[in-house]
Amino acid sequence: MERQKKIVVVDASVVAKWFVDEEHTKRALQLRDDYTKGIVDLRSTQLMPFEVLNALRYNPSLGQTEVEKAGLALTRFRMGLYPLLEELKDACVRLAFKHGVTIYDASYLALSQYLEKELYTADEKLLIKTKGEETIHHIEEYHR
Repeated sequence: MERQKKIVVVDASVVAKWFVDEEHTKRALQLRDDYTKGIVDLRSTQLMPFEVLNALRYNPSLGQTEVEKAGLALTRFRMGLYPLLEELKDACVRLAFKHGVTIYDASYLALSQYLEKELYTADEKLLIKTKGEETIHHIEEYHR
């Protein structure tokens, strides 16, 4: 019997670490490598690539060429990206107000709850604000 892949939700703070070496990059790369090996399946919102590219654009160690390459790599990863429509949109708004976070940040949490899957983030401020939400975890907690 074939084992079903673990599905997890990732936010931009994790995916951005695939392109820059900073704190928690090692664990973010482990998740990426597990995805490329077919061990896990990744999901995110359609906003995620824009957030990642924006973060990389403002990273002083990267130039236009590096950001363009990152954009190409994001396209090639082909992870499942969800639009923020209907019940997901409503959940984003509700969670943003409940926790005092941006709609962008709330979108990842809303998706993880909608899919009933774990969300991994490297955003420690988000973790503090959403304390008590069961689906959100720090990337350092990731394990197969």
